[in-house]
Amino acid sequence: MQLLSIQSHVAYGYVGNSAAVFPLQRLGHEVWPVLTVNFSNHTGYGEWRGPVQDPADVAAVISGIEERGALAGISAVVSGYQGNPAVGAVVLDAVAKVKAANPDAVYACDPVMGDVGRGMFVLPGIPEFLRDQVVPHADVITPNHFELNFLAGTEATPRLADVLVAIDAVRATGPRNVLVTSVITDRSNTLSLVAVDETGAWRVTTPNLPITPNGSGDVTSALYTAHLLATGSTPIALERTANTMFAILERTLASGRRELELIASQDDIAAPPTRFEVEQLR
Repeated sequence: MQLLSIQSHVAYGYVGNSAAVFPLQRLGHEVWPVLTVNFSNHTGYGEWRGPVQDPADVAAVISGIEERGALAGISAVVSGYQGNPAVGAVVLDAVAKVKAANPDAVYACDPVMGDVGRGMFVLPGIPEFLRDQVVPHADVITPNHFELNFLAGTEATPRLADVLVAIDAVRATGPRNVLVTSVITDRSNTLSLVAVDETGAWRVTTPNLPITPNGSGDVTSALYTAHLLATGSTPIALERTANTMFAILERTLASGRRELELIASQDDIAAPPTRFEVEQLR
């Protein structure tokens, strides 16, 4: 399987393509990374160096791939953080080109814009652009709980029934498959991943570890997309993704390091554990 991943890049640490490419490759897939920024490290450190790529340069790289006649072989386009609407327009144009060359290709979007306790952390206008322009064109989206509620126009609650209502509202705008990460429900000290498609709804619940490293959402989105395409099964993709992510986060917590322990977790990426089972909700 071949994937086009349009995301940020950092030399030190794991976010964006730096977080997504290795897990996808470890699963045996070809990945063509297109960089939207080329930073020394992620911005969570407060200081960083390196350039933001001009949207025209991002588009030029994609055009070069197109000129190789390679778009027809792409199974999925993956995108994450979009620093400005101009980059979002480039992503949507790439998706249109890939789908014209391969109608079976999937667009998987992680609509990065904010989180519980932090609110929105992207530039003004980006959340609305994602909601109104990007998400309706996506086949798969992987928002966190906070982002789901923004997309649906609903209030965050700990009730699982409300999460499902919000997912249904977002699915009605276009995406057929929605994975919600970091769902906090009325189960104390737990965290759930909830996935919904046209055939049903499922969740996997794990202990809520006291760690929120940068890049975990990027890895989650990449893993879920790859497992979904490889198996054609939402519950299998959900279970594999949740178990691998818990293993990565547990190992990262034990290490005491700030960055994800991706390399040390490569066996859990290639062969997901089966510690936590998927539960069908409807």
